Amino acid sequence: MDAFKEYLEAREAQLKDSQIHIEGLKRKESIMVAFTAVAEYSGAHGPFNMDRTLVYNKVITNIGDAYNSCSGIFSAPVAGLYHFTFFYHAGGQHPSKLFLMKNCETIVMTSDHKSSNDSADNGGNAAFLQLKEGDQVFVRLGANTHVWGSSQTNFSGFLVRHM
Repeated sequence: MDAFKEYLEAREAQLKDSQIHIEGLKRKESIMVAFTAVAEYSGAHGPFNMDRTLVYNKVITNIGDAYNSCSGIFSAPVAGLYHFTFFYHAGGQHPSKLFLMKNCETIVMTSDHKSSNDSADNGGNAAFLQLKEGDQVFVRLGANTHVWGSSQTNFSGFLVRHM
């Protein structure tokens, strides 16, 4: 009888472990992270004499509260594969240059040169990034360049898959 009792206790422990594992998987699947923010400055933003983090001050969506509209920085709440996009609108009288940054590393950029014949410029770029929890992603405006504050100047990202 003692062997049977031990057998049942072992199976009960396995069942509890399986239930805990299943609950953990459900939590991973239910994690949602997504944001879109725009730079609404009502006009030119820049040029500045040094690189500057571009703060997208009007938040459209911020599921998971990972984007900080005061600092312009997205902080990964969980490790995973993320997708980011950034676009800008600018006048042609100044050059434009934006960098997508992961922590202190430049990932991709977009730019346009100064032109007297071109009254407006638009550009953008995108990247998939594998992030660790706490990694930071942001857009940096290059020194002596500018963008136009409008809904066309925006930054978005979302969690593709939790890892």
